[in-house]
Amino acid sequence: MSNKISRIGFVLSMLSVALSLYIYFIHDDKMLGIFVGLWAPTLILATKEIETMLEK
Repeated sequence: MSNKISRIGFVLSMLSVALSLYIYFIHDDKMLGIFVGLWAPTLILATKEIETMLEK
């Protein structure tokens, strides 16, 4: 179960980075692109916390 959560968190963080680059360069909305890019580390940290809670 923990492995699936880890994969989901990784995929979501990579999608966040890709979406951030798309918004930043294609839609030319630099502030929104940066904001969406900041989701990636948040998703990774949240995934790690969920894994820790499930192990207990």
